[in-house]
Amino acid sequence: MTAGARGPRPPSCLWLAWHFREVQKGRPTDRRTRRHVARFMLVALYTGTRAGAVCRAALEPMQGKGWIDLEKGIFFRRPAGVRETKKRRPPVPLPRRLLAHLRRWRRLGQRYAVEWNGKPVQDVDKAFRNVAKAAGLPDVTPHILRHTAATWQMQLGTDPWQAAEYLGMSLKTLLENYGHHHPDYLSGPRQAFDRAPMDRQRKPVTERERTHSNVMKIADRSR
Repeated sequence: MTAGARGPRPPSCLWLAWHFREVQKGRPTDRRTRRHVARFMLVALYTGTRAGAVCRAALEPMQGKGWIDLEKGIFFRRPAGVRETKKRRPPVPLPRRLLAHLRRWRRLGQRYAVEWNGKPVQDVDKAFRNVAKAAGLPDVTPHILRHTAATWQMQLGTDPWQAAEYLGMSLKTLLENYGHHHPDYLSGPRQAFDRAPMDRQRKPVTERERTHSNVMKIADRSR
């Protein structure tokens, strides 16, 4: 932790998961038993993928599993031959930082994006909640990472259509729940008000008077 103007910054869930050491007989050991949670968090945050699809992802082609092509940098979230559902899982290109992590994990012997003792982790809910609780966030669930990814995409100004496709959600859902985070959100009305004084000054007096008269009539009718 580093001290700032407002005091020390609390460690993030990711930091806590990566640095956690199992305690036995009251003493910390060298067993890092929550690093699989840190890996899960990285994949979920960078791709906005649902928890189940992240846990089932392999780092090589496998029957019945989604997989991550480490050469081309594409996450095929839906297993080959499996029909698409309402919870869409389109393939997505991976950001360079995440891809670098995944390639390193593969060199270290991993076969799955999230694994424990060489086997894929079926569910990270309990382990994730323990990490979140340690960070002072007892009510947070793994699904918050998908919300975070969508929020970040909007805050970064990503084209909404592309962001929705990347996240595997409808454009309507994205805009209704996260659209207000986009820097262009309702920029048209705001800009109209910003330029209104100058526009009025450029109009002929007769037109300004006509506009004012019409506005007053509308206001009178609405009373």
